[in-house]
Amino acid sequence: MNGKFGFNPQRRRAGARVLGGLVLAGVMCVPVAAFAQGAVPVSVPLVVPKNLTYWQMFAHATLVVKLVMMILLFASVATWTIWISKLVELKNANRRLRADLAMLGTVDALGKVGELQHGAPAGMLQLVRTEFSRTGEIATVEAGEGVKERLAARFVTVEAGAIERMLRGASVLATVGAITPFVGLFGTVWGIMNSFIGISQSNTTNLAVVAPGIAEALLATAMGLVAAIPAVIMYNHVARSVAGYRRNLADASTQVACLVSHEVDVKLGARGSVRAAAA
Repeated sequence: MNGKFGFNPQRRRAGARVLGGLVLAGVMCVPVAAFAQGAVPVSVPLVVPKNLTYWQMFAHATLVVKLVMMILLFASVATWTIWISKLVELKNANRRLRADLAMLGTVDALGKVGELQHGAPAGMLQLVRTEFSRTGEIATVEAGEGVKERLAARFVTVEAGAIERMLRGASVLATVGAITPFVGLFGTVWGIMNSFIGISQSNTTNLAVVAPGIAEALLATAMGLVAAIPAVIMYNHVARSVAGYRRNLADASTQVACLVSHEVDVKLGARGSVRAAAA
């Protein structure tokens, strides 16, 4: 059985080892040769924009971040519009008040007061005339004091209404200055959260991959500050201007009250002269 053409277990094992070695060598050589020839697939690098503009950051942002940016842009436009309109309104109102103060300071009787330009002093003067028409003749000092007290209370109402109308819209400036930084911060948090989700999905820690998303998120914070800082400055400016307007309005009210007091004294003096002449 171990002849020339018989079964030899040792030769069979040796042949199997030689064949296995050749197969292993061939398997190992194939990828090496393929790598040398460039046939092994290589991961394609992500394309990251090199020149990232503000418009590109807005266009590539997520829907939530875009909505936050649009809200902040609208708030900024609203604050500038309100501030400019308030500047014009306060300037015209103070100019008319100063003209009325100049007129009221030159007259010594209610009958000599001409047409007033501002609505508040004109309304006060109309209240005075209405009160005197209702009261009629003032016979006693107590009646005169009652007229002055009633008119003073109504003057306070007229002043409060004028100041309230002048402050209309200023609360928007205060609201924008208070909440827009937090709105921008919300957009930033949302954008950075999406950037980290992108890191986990791309299985890479390369900063260039998430840099655009982080830049878009930080743009929301920048827009929030751009909307908030001018709004706070504008609100303080409007508040100071309204304080000056309040002083001019109080001066006009005082001038009208002085004319009312003078008119009451004249009526009481005339009534006393009539009584003395009758006696």
